[in-house]
Amino acid sequence: MTATSSALAGAHVSVPQSMVTALVRTELPVVVQSPKRRRRSDVLLRLLGLADVNASALAGLLAGLIGGLGLTDALLVALVAAVTMPIMAFVSGLYAPDDLRAWVTGTHEIKRILFSTLALSWMLNGVAAEAAAASPAAVAAVGSLLTVVLVVTARAGVRAYVHRCDHLQERLVIVGSGYVAGQMVGNLRRHPELGLIPVGIVEDPVHHRSVSDVPHLGALDDLAAIVRENAVDRVIIAFTRGSHLQLLQVIRVCRDARVPVHVVPRLFEFLDGARPLDHVGGMPILSLGVAQLTRTSVAAKRSLDVILSAIMLLVLAPLMLLMAVAIRLDSRGPVFFRQVRGARGTGTFRLVKFRSMREGAEAEKAELYDANEVTDGVMFKIRRDPRITRVGRVLRRFSLDELPQLWNVLRGDMSLVGPRPLILPENALLGEAWHLRRRDLRPGLTGPWQIYGRSEVSFQDMVRFDYQYVAGWSLARDMEILLATVPAVLSGRGAY
Repeated sequence: MTATSSALAGAHVSVPQSMVTALVRTELPVVVQSPKRRRRSDVLLRLLGLADVNASALAGLLAGLIGGLGLTDALLVALVAAVTMPIMAFVSGLYAPDDLRAWVTGTHEIKRILFSTLALSWMLNGVAAEAAAASPAAVAAVGSLLTVVLVVTARAGVRAYVHRCDHLQERLVIVGSGYVAGQMVGNLRRHPELGLIPVGIVEDPVHHRSVSDVPHLGALDDLAAIVRENAVDRVIIAFTRGSHLQLLQVIRVCRDARVPVHVVPRLFEFLDGARPLDHVGGMPILSLGVAQLTRTSVAAKRSLDVILSAIMLLVLAPLMLLMAVAIRLDSRGPVFFRQVRGARGTGTFRLVKFRSMREGAEAEKAELYDANEVTDGVMFKIRRDPRITRVGRVLRRFSLDELPQLWNVLRGDMSLVGPRPLILPENALLGEAWHLRRRDLRPGLTGPWQIYGRSEVSFQDMVRFDYQYVAGWSLARDMEILLATVPAVLSGRGAY
């Protein structure tokens, strides 16, 4: 007798007859996949495939013409690129059929796109050589670079389109109640790009802090009927009070109905950047690595900051000049706004950004707070000053007012990616020991708080995000956040 069966033998467990029947049956019913979920997946995959074909064809055509080939030979290069790129994309797994992350963002696809274009470059080099190009290697290099840029841009455009299609949204049920279920509902509503509509919660008994504005659809044992009657497309398990056997039955019910299940893991506050599932003797585990803040890694991070900030300052200089002129024409006052912020360690620095409020708007010079006691006593609510200029409203929506902070990055006051630079009143709130870990790295121009909701993120969650980032820091994570910042900012979500 195994340890598990011995433990069960010594305990009295009341199991509903319906559960027993489900556990002992050997045949699964044949259930057709949800038409909505199949249509959503098919639409995304079809549009991504078209985006890859068109983007790679255009890249091949431009590379051939830039490389000095005639129109006929350049069209041949375009044809080879249009055929090769989708094939390599399929081989590298860029057409995942039902991956929720693939629906939301393409930042995780960059490595696979680079791999696909590397294989494409060999094909382009061969075709250019057959066409007697002056430099086949140049055609291959230009074609590969353009393919990466155009494919990433085209795929981002596809996702921006499907995110606006209401008929592709999916109905979601949350198994669980209480704080975590409420936080999940709030996150789903702040991120409509997920395309998930919470239609209700399933729990028995319901926690007294359950989500008030989402209906309670029934108990765990009623899930099969709830999924069928409410046309549920997905289920999220979020810290339910159900027993282990009940949760196993929940997953079986969802699998029988061909409904995807997502599980919020315990200790989820510390899982940002966790590695995918490892296995120990067949048992799946999530692995949390230790941040390697060695001298080499810190030097690599600083080198990345210097190189990228210098390049961005040069490239964006004309745009920043236009914004400075617009600020001066729109309202009286200086172009730049400066404020003392908390630096790495216990020091301070003067942060610089474009002025977005009218002169004399003291709320921008000294932000005001209303203390609101919550679970751990550190969450504060910001009072917004309404005196934002017309230009300032546009700058804030797309975070363009933050661009002068590239100078702070180049000087070494800040990093491109890091904890949010706090004003001094906020800095004074960091009383607990784990809060202070955020000071191990320079404050960042962007960070987890920027991609997870910007100004919609509470102070409490922002501190937690920063701790998770510092505790699990890696250079790869910095690159991922930088890539995710672009769509987060362009969408305007969470702008204040």
